[in-house]
This record gives sequence, C-alpha cells and structure tokens, in this order.
Amino acid sequence: MAAGRPYHHGDLQRVLLEAAVAAIEESGPTALSLRDLARRAGVSHAAPTHHFGDKAGLLTVLATQGFHLLADNLGRVRNETGSLLEIGVGYVRFAVEHRAHFEVMFRPELYRPDDPLLVAAKQRSTDELQAGVATLGETPGDERDPRLAGLAAWSMVHGFATLWLGGALPPEVGDDPTTVSRAVIQGLFRVG
Repeated sequence: MAAGRPYHHGDLQRVLLEAAVAAIEESGPTALSLRDLARRAGVSHAAPTHHFGDKAGLLTVLATQGFHLLADNLGRVRNETGSLLEIGVGYVRFAVEHRAHFEVMFRPELYRPDDPLLVAAKQRSTDELQAGVATLGETPGDERDPRLAGLAAWSMVHGFATLWLGGALPPEVGDDPTTVSRAVIQGLFRVG
C-alpha cells in the first residue's frame, strides 16, 4: 500500500461497496472500475479483487444487497399500510433513494444471475411484491389473476421509477416522485 494512504481493516468490503455506490451514482454501472474503487477507498488496487474476484462479483454482491433492501422496504410498507398503492410508492422511493442498487439489480448482464445468494434475495423481493398484490384479491368480487396483477403492478412502478431516474418525464409533473407516483398508481389501478 502506498505511504500516506489510510489503511482500512475490519469491514473493507462495506467500504468498497459504498465506493461502488458513489461511483455508480456518478457515472453508471458500466463505467465502474475496480481500480477506481481501490483509489476511492484508499487501498491497493488488488483489494477489490481480493474481496470480489472481479467487477461481476462486486456487482453481484451489490445487486444482492439491493434486492434485500427492496424486500425490507416493501415488507415494512406492507406491514405498516397493507396498501398496494403505498407498496408501489415504496418501490419508487426505493429506486430514487438507492439509485445505484436499482441500476444494477435489473441488469443481469452485469453480474452473476445464478449466484445462490442473489437468487434468494431476488426471490425474497418478488415474494414481498406478490404479498402486496395479494391484498387486491381480498376485495370481494375481485377475480384478477394474481400473477398478471403482480406483473402489471411491477411493470408500472418499475417503469415509472426508470422514467423518473432517467429524467424522461415531462417537467410539469413536478419534482416529487412520491406524490407523482402515488397519483399515477392511484389513477391507473384505482387502489387505495
């Protein structure tokens, strides 16, 4: 390690992941380099390779972390509100607040999609979204196919979040993704 650089011990993996989040927020996931992460963390250029193997390994861990964060968020909102509307808004809020994770999670070409920890984390977030969609079936007379309703709900909130993050929505919608997404979801699905 070069003289004058701080030595990180104990939780270097966390420090490197935080550096990856910062780098992705600045330049996107494809521009990420392990050498830049090492520089940001103040460690040798070999340190990220030691912890993650390669860029795909690091992004696999980041995506896994993201799916767990998403599942935690969706579960908390579902338990607090029981509302599919609020679960959808929570999804959008997650995307905005955890942009770097979100930008990696749904790009399987960037990571190892068959990693067992990733598969389990992804399933956990899917289960939470499906549990939210299941609240629709609790309405008497509602005969929607839960799988299609889940796909429709996910498509809407994911699409909205992606458009929001990409700056593709017209400026007149405003600058609060929570308020705008709530109005869009409510208007299309008529959920409360």
